[in-house]
This record gives sequence, structure tokens and C-alpha cells, in this order.
Amino acid sequence: MAARTSDTLLQEATRVAALGLNVRLSKVLEHRGGGAGFVVVAGVGWHAGVVGNATVGDDLESPAGYAFHSAKAVISNHLANEQRFRTPSLLVEHGVTRAINVIIQTEETRYGVLEVDTPSEGRFDEHDVAFLEGLAGLLGVAIQRDRREQELRVSETALKAAVAFQEVLTQEVSHRVKNSLSIVAGLLSMQARTSANVEVSNALRAAGRRVGTIAAVHDRLWRNNQSRSVDLKEFLSGLTDQLEASASGSIVDCQSISLEVSTEQAVTLGLLVNELVTNAIKYAYGEDGGRVAVELSSDESSALRLSVRDFGKGLPVDFDAATSGGLGLKLIRSLSVQLGGRATWRSGEPGTVYELEFDPVPAEVTTNLGRPR
Repeated sequence: MAARTSDTLLQEATRVAALGLNVRLSKVLEHRGGGAGFVVVAGVGWHAGVVGNATVGDDLESPAGYAFHSAKAVISNHLANEQRFRTPSLLVEHGVTRAINVIIQTEETRYGVLEVDTPSEGRFDEHDVAFLEGLAGLLGVAIQRDRREQELRVSETALKAAVAFQEVLTQEVSHRVKNSLSIVAGLLSMQARTSANVEVSNALRAAGRRVGTIAAVHDRLWRNNQSRSVDLKEFLSGLTDQLEASASGSIVDCQSISLEVSTEQAVTLGLLVNELVTNAIKYAYGEDGGRVAVELSSDESSALRLSVRDFGKGLPVDFDAATSGGLGLKLIRSLSVQLGGRATWRSGEPGTVYELEFDPVPAEVTTNLGRPR
């Protein structure tokens, strides 16, 4: 391929990947197809002549091949004892004992694999995967953009292609934001693990989870091509399913009307629901978890009513919605104001009920969600 701006990014990504996971070896494998497997197109730490020349098999018995074909991250912390795969000769030559492989995917095709390797002892985990997947997502965007630019240069219908390209750029912005946030969330989680101060570690983990939620919201909107409007029933159902999956032992029920609103309002509502459900699971129940009910309905005046209820131990005796709580409740108050709503807290006998009334914002209306009503 001709020189591309993404080539520089590929090389820089391998450097950042190795630095972020505190290892020496990292590489990008481009899939060639037709039985040619992968070729190492960028990398750090390898012997002279590897980058640009070395090849790796793409069958399911190789870690990179399995990641590529299954579109799933592969962690192998003991390559010598690995029963799923064989160890590629390139890794054997460099004494590699542990590896992570994540797929690099453009809007249209699977490009290849981002891999981190090390001969040192230790363990890779899901936080390392999140960090690498964020980098891989940025690489996919850059590669796709280069391909689009080349298509525009050779297209006989340059005007139509330019319009389409602008639409792609709009999607790229959301995708880039999501992946950048994923990297931040991964870094916060990694820093939390290294902190000796329990309070600092817990704060970093909480911050990482919140940033990860924002990234997930952006990813959901980008994948569904929802740049201007969002159907709240589909959006909240997907969000609560994700919250239930991440909260071991808890059940999150969701009942919502189907209504198209502006993406800006949907994002604010999604962040509010995330904080409410997370707080309910954390404070209403013990380690075994419990049930949280999320409901979005509409009254005769067309106003929306959000209700989030748990069935746990209820509100503290001295609870004051205007002043109580830490960062979580402060965010809930702030997001409620952004929606222009009137929030109330009450006992659910058992449990706690949060309710918020607010007006929907149609996609075609530009408004300040935080403006007093």
C-alpha cells in the first residue's frame, strides 16, 4: 500500500501499547488473506528485519488467527502450557511467554490484530484488554479514513463521495470519542490497581466505571447510527441490560415508552439512569445484590416521568436530597437539573424510589437542557 497517515499511527500505537502494559514487545498484524496469513506492519522490541517482513499464520490454532476470526480478545498468560493454540515461531524466537491479541476493525472490514507480548512473568487481565481495544478502535478509524480519502482521490463522482465522506466523519467523531474514553477508563483502572491508598483506589475505580459508561453510551449511539435522535425504549433497554450484566447477582428491570428524543437528552438521561442504578445496587443491597426497577412513562400533558426503585433497606434517617451523599448523588442532582426536571426521593416500603418529571426534547429542537423551567 502507498504511504498513509495511518502508518505512522500504527507504529505509535505499538509504542503506546507496550508502554501502557509495561512490556517490551508489541506489534500490528495486517491480514493479507488468500492463505498469506498476517504480516507484521508495525512493532517495537523485535529483532531487526521483523517489521515489514515477518509473517504469522491466521488459522484458528494461532492466538492472532483466533482473535481475528472470532472478533474476540485473546489472553494467554501461559503460552508454554496453552492447550487452545500453538505458539507461533516468531514468539518462540523472542522467548515470549504471555500475549494479548485484540482485533483491529474498520467500518467495512477486519484489518488485522494488535498484539502485545512479553517474556516476563505475570498476568494480563480484562483492564489490559480494555486499554488495547481502545487503541485498536482508534487504529480502525484512522485506517478507514485513509481508505476513504484514497477513494475520494480516484472517484469520478467526487462530489457525491465528498458528501458521503462528511457523513463518515460525523460517525468517526463519535467513535473516536468512545475509544478515547475507553482508553481513559482503562488507564484509571490500571492506576487504581497500583495505588496503595484504598480510598484513592476506590475513587479511581469509580471514576473509571463512570468514564466507561459514557464510552458505552457513545458506542451504542454510534453503532446504531443515531446522531440526531434516539428511541428511548430501545436505548434504555440496552443500557439496563448492560448494567445488569456488570452487576453480579442483581436484576435490573426496565419498562419504557417508545419515544424519539434528541440524542443530547438521551445521553443525559442514560447517565442519570446509570448513576441511579449503580447507587441503588451499591447501597440498598449487600454482596448478594437485588432487584432495581427502571420505568419511563408519559402523562396526559406529554411530560415524561422517570422512576428508579430498589427494594432494599431504604433511605437513611437523616437523608437530605439537596445535600446528602458523595459524588454519585451530586452527579444525580446535576443531571436532574440538566434535564430540567423536578426530582423527588421517597420511601418505597420497602426500598427507595427516585422520581423525575421532565419534558421531552424532539430531535429538531435545539435547547439548553439545564435551563430552568
